[in-house]
Amino acid sequence: MVPSLNLWMDTRRQTDWEATMIDSKNKGVRALGLCSGGLDSILAGLVLKQQGIEVAWVTFETPFFSADKARAASRITGIPLMVQRITEVYLPMLRHPAIGYGKNMNPCMDCHTLMFRLAGERMRLEGFDFLFSGEVLGQRPMSQSKTSLRYVEKHSGFEGYILRPLSARRLPVTIPETDGRVDRERLLDLSGRSRKPQIALAKAFGVTEYPAPAGGCLLTDPNYSRRLKDLFDHQAQVREAELELLKYGRHFRFDDHTKIVVGRTMGENQKIVDHHDPACDTLLKLKSYPGPTVLVTGQTSPAAVKQAAAICAGYSKAPLDQEADILVTTSTQKEVIRVLPLPPDTVIARLI
Repeated sequence: MVPSLNLWMDTRRQTDWEATMIDSKNKGVRALGLCSGGLDSILAGLVLKQQGIEVAWVTFETPFFSADKARAASRITGIPLMVQRITEVYLPMLRHPAIGYGKNMNPCMDCHTLMFRLAGERMRLEGFDFLFSGEVLGQRPMSQSKTSLRYVEKHSGFEGYILRPLSARRLPVTIPETDGRVDRERLLDLSGRSRKPQIALAKAFGVTEYPAPAGGCLLTDPNYSRRLKDLFDHQAQVREAELELLKYGRHFRFDDHTKIVVGRTMGENQKIVDHHDPACDTLLKLKSYPGPTVLVTGQTSPAAVKQAAAICAGYSKAPLDQEADILVTTSTQKEVIRVLPLPPDTVIARLI
């Protein structure tokens, strides 16, 4: 455990510091935190709660990240959670991030900026005094450096009102610290990538249940990012269901206007059905053999449907040397077409 954390914990013990003993000094002060659901978010909330501050969380959902971990954190701690779906406002930023992307399609700094801006708007509307997060200085070299944290704060529109309780004493003093709503001396000065201080603090708080420090954002996943880039490259407008579809199946680019999605499991087959648009998508399924559900999106042509049908048969249990019957369902009709299966190794070059 780092010396500063030792000193912080010892000081708390000297004043009967226990999770059930909450100061009344800051009664009436309200803080709204961005919650990812990870251990750092949990600890940031508890550190402020220990000062008698009324703490609540907000978390944001898109097809790229869910609120499941945040919901679990709320159950563990009893801290109220608000969930807000932000896909509509998120997509314009994702297409054109001011700072750009990380290794994949992850616009981390612009993403954090947008989330703090949205949380700040809620802060004003609902009467919270300041914002906070569980970010730790230097834990992520690119998005949690001093420069990055400063950029996010400045461009969020809420400069001075964003507190990072776990690293606060290594960062500039915020307005809630200056005006006495938060006791800076009871905040922490953690930095770096080690998790040992957080694990020790969790033990002191009696927190034993928390998720592993793994990323939950699909925009950091190379396969998903590759599919997303292809979608953005070929479509000016994107439906949320299309973003969901990127998670499932094999994706083949037929031409600039058409994509073919092939299910890999029964579960994926159902997801493809769940997220397809009956008004513009075409579904294909084998009549007599087990096999994938196949989806053709975009400006479907007879050639694209025939290609998709052959791919569908090729990934099925149908014999490769015999024609197979494929049920084709569009917005206006159902028909059966007969095709010779196309072996998977002949279409691999079109795989996104």
